Amino acid sequence: MTAEQDGVRIRRATPEDCEFLVELLTHEGVDPYLAVVRPRGRERVLAEIERSHTEPEEFGRFVIEVDADGSWRAAGAMGFEIANRRSRIANLGGLAVHPDFRGRRLADTAARLLQRHLLDDLGYHRLQLEIYGFNERAIRHAERAGFVREGVRRKAYRRGDTWVDGVLFGLVREDLEDGRAS
Repeated sequence: MTAEQDGVRIRRATPEDCEFLVELLTHEGVDPYLAVVRPRGRERVLAEIERSHTEPEEFGRFVIEVDADGSWRAAGAMGFEIANRRSRIANLGGLAVHPDFRGRRLADTAARLLQRHLLDDLGYHRLQLEIYGFNERAIRHAERAGFVREGVRRKAYRRGDTWVDGVLFGLVREDLEDGRAS
């Protein structure tokens, strides 16, 4: 699966992307904003890439690329996992843009591409995600990408010595049809 719009494309990660993904996920400007349980080591990242190819309708790890003078350059990552098969719900997560590429709204375009793939191509009904309450940049992104804030899990996660909130967002097909996410 590859989707492209406005000089941004997303595609399923391959084993050749592993080094980029490990470097991205462990970058000091990215790591503090990702779930503590998110795989960051080479073996676990490779296992996720493999699963993305063996279970493409239930699990996906994608690379976000940007057109740099006619060639594609890796700039970020994102993913999904089925949360409820019967109700066709997918959890989104792991959105990370390398600091060198921030400020261009690449994540907004990539999110819309992934939304369309999951809703239109794979037939999901609902997409949902959770963001640490301190991650104001990601919260603004989710709102720009059309997600609806649905609630807060108060002091749900331990980050270092602090309990932090999880902010819940959801998006359903009707949100796209209403023009909330375009």
